Amino acid sequence: MTRLLTSVFFFLLLIGCAKDDTTVEPVDKTQVDIPQVDDAVSSFMATYSVPGVSVAITKDGKLVYAKSYGKSDKTSGKDLTNATLFRIASVSKTVTGLAILKLAETGKLSLDQKVFGPQCLFGTTYTAPAGQVGNITVRQLLQHTSGGWGNSVNDPMFTNAAMSQDQLISWTLANRPLTSVPGAKYDYSNFGYCVLGKVIEKVTGQTYEQWVKANILQPSGITRMSIGGNTLADKKEDETTYYGQGGENPYIYNVARMDAHGGWIASATDLARLLVRMDGFSGKPDLLNAESMKTLTTGSTANVNYACGLAVNAYNNWWHTGSLPGTATEIVRTPDGFCWVILCNTRSTSSQFINDMDAVIWKAVNNKSTVWPNVDQF
Repeated sequence: MTRLLTSVFFFLLLIGCAKDDTTVEPVDKTQVDIPQVDDAVSSFMATYSVPGVSVAITKDGKLVYAKSYGKSDKTSGKDLTNATLFRIASVSKTVTGLAILKLAETGKLSLDQKVFGPQCLFGTTYTAPAGQVGNITVRQLLQHTSGGWGNSVNDPMFTNAAMSQDQLISWTLANRPLTSVPGAKYDYSNFGYCVLGKVIEKVTGQTYEQWVKANILQPSGITRMSIGGNTLADKKEDETTYYGQGGENPYIYNVARMDAHGGWIASATDLARLLVRMDGFSGKPDLLNAESMKTLTTGSTANVNYACGLAVNAYNNWWHTGSLPGTATEIVRTPDGFCWVILCNTRSTSSQFINDMDAVIWKAVNNKSTVWPNVDQF
């Protein structure tokens, strides 16, 4: 198995195996510790002063390992559990990508539909588009090729905190011109996924959160995911406390406004349930048909390594990471039957942190001595 990191934004790797055997094997639902996982997590936590980590690992569609380490709240001493909820940050984009493709699959929208302008999806809802803005399509928003509004410089999503999403979209269209022709360049855009959340609302007549819960999460057996709050006082009962490093404050951002690009909260097991419904294998039925799955995992001509809410590579690895002050997350799907989730309640300012977080579960997956139990905790 090969581990490959393509850039600071990207990282990694599934295929099922079946037995032509009519014997039904008993499934042991008692989890046994896996030292190769535990040791790697413990080392990572010690290196980066991470208060708490939660992981969930599936193999061939089965939840074979779910474990939480450290503290949910350092002041009270409350331990993390497998039910603890975390901000998942940009892993939310995978959720939104699935939702958009489900709507396209059912004929509710076209990926090549233009978004802004009187004859387009939003009509006159927002500020009249200038220049090439009127040519931006749903697909280009999914693949970060809209032509502007990247997160590397002056990300619109981290400005004007008091504005609603609609106000921010109109403000951005009026004040932030595109930097390239739509479709020509890749520029990772939180704002683009904010717009996709509004696309979902436009075509369904429901809020983004309502529609995704009913059509993506609940069919996957997920009932506890929701859009998170902004402040410590907004924290859900089962949600972890977040800890900033290097002077970062996790509680000064409008997380609720980030809904479609970075606002969901979930447990590691929640996300594992979602992964096995979008892995492209036969263990559990996928939420999307084969054609839509291909679209979900095919990059653009501008960047072959980013598809529709997932990073991808030539090894058929699919993944996404998320990062906010107090939060670091990753989901991974490999071509060898594995999916996993790792959630942290802090992030380090070290440039190596995300790479090292990515490596944690890979160490166990790539270790031939690791014994994966015949267990399914779903």
